[in-house]
Amino acid sequence: MRIGELARRTGVSHRLLRYYEEQGLLQVQRSANGYREYGEDTVGQVRRIRALLAAGLSTQVIRDVLPCARGEAPELDMCPELAATLHRELSGMDARIAALTEARTALASFVSAVPAGR
Repeated sequence: MRIGELARRTGVSHRLLRYYEEQGLLQVQRSANGYREYGEDTVGQVRRIRALLAAGLSTQVIRDVLPCARGEAPELDMCPELAATLHRELSGMDARIAALTEARTALASFVSAVPAGR
C-alpha cells in the first residue's frame, strides 16, 4: 500500500509516517517509480508505535522496544534488557513528575499570595 492508504488506515499524517521511517521505526520498499510501498503488517506497526509514544517513550527508545512488541496494544516480550530500559524510562518519568509537582507547588504559592480581584 502507498503512504496515503497507510495514513488513512492509521489516522497518522504522511509527514509523521515519513518521520517514523527516518527514525528507523518503519521499513519501506520503493516501487520502480520511487513511491513508498508498505506491507499490510505496517498498519499494526504504526499502531504499536503510537501506543508506545502515548506511553511517553521517545522514538529512540521505541526503536529498541519494537522488536519485542506484539499486537496493536502492544504486548511486550520482556527480556532483561527491555525490562531495564523500561524501568529506566519509568524512573525518569517519575523524576520529571516530581520536578513538575514541586514547580506547581511553588507557582501555586505565588498565585495564592495575590490579593483577590487582581
